[in-house]
Amino acid sequence: MAPIPPESVEELRTSGNQSFRNGQFAEAATLYSRALRMLQEQGSSDPEKESVLYSNRAACHLKDGNCVDCIKDCTSALALVPFSMKPLLRRASAYEALEKYPLAYVDYVTVLQIDDSVTSALEGSSRMTRTLMDSFGPEWRLKLPSIPLVPVSSQKRWECLPLENHKETSKSKSKETTSAKSRVPSAGDVERARALKEEGNELVKKGNHKQAIEKYSESLWFSNLESATYSNRALCHLELKQYQEAVKDCTEALRLDGKNVKAFYRRAQAYKALKVKRSCPEAPKSHNQSCLWWHYQSMVQVRGALSHPSSSKGPRCS
Repeated sequence: MAPIPPESVEELRTSGNQSFRNGQFAEAATLYSRALRMLQEQGSSDPEKESVLYSNRAACHLKDGNCVDCIKDCTSALALVPFSMKPLLRRASAYEALEKYPLAYVDYVTVLQIDDSVTSALEGSSRMTRTLMDSFGPEWRLKLPSIPLVPVSSQKRWECLPLENHKETSKSKSKETTSAKSRVPSAGDVERARALKEEGNELVKKGNHKQAIEKYSESLWFSNLESATYSNRALCHLELKQYQEAVKDCTEALRLDGKNVKAFYRRAQAYKALKVKRSCPEAPKSHNQSCLWWHYQSMVQVRGALSHPSSSKGPRCS
């Protein structure tokens, strides 16, 4: 007796997954296409499910060497659910196969914003860096399109998904903060981080603080051990009135370097903007000094260069 053909979107997807595991990529792609048509005909508003089907079909195209259609399907998946790791990785692989190395680099680095422990993204970004340096020389970064800044909400979302939905990208997964602190950057990573920080500094000089944040963030993905990069990014957050983010960056800068005067000053500015005032244990009780003044006093202890919080506009980028 012939098997009953699948009749629902979920059954078609499951059958497609089985065909894919059996190496029948063309058949799997056909099943995913049928599931997509059925889902769209039903008028169902389920972007997650539709995105997964596009991404799965893209995997079939990639296996068959059809990189152009793989890129199209990955782009459709990402339009429905931005910053999904599987379509980003698959599109990066397709771009790399087509020798579109700048685009591949951007997708690999975007994945590392979401999870900096994904081995395939780490290896891919390193390969693309070497290839681009060989092709374009020291100015290779000028050939790159803009790298999107992944919002924190998209990063956290992956920690809540079932294992089935992201096991491909989480073989070496640990929490972002743990992996970032434990991974020791290579000499090449440190050099790339330094170059990116300098690019961020140049953008600050031009008043382009939003793009500077992207450069500083990318620098920190390669090496998160540079206190000045955090305090420079804090300056941009201040200019954009993102005071909570400025406080966080200054705090991290001071964790790395307790004598970072700029971090003290900028955190004080952020606290002032947030109107955070609380009693400081070190201050005489009769004075009831504010937290802002306490941060200023800490600065003066580090470098006796400031005579009053309002007498200096503060240092710029390091």
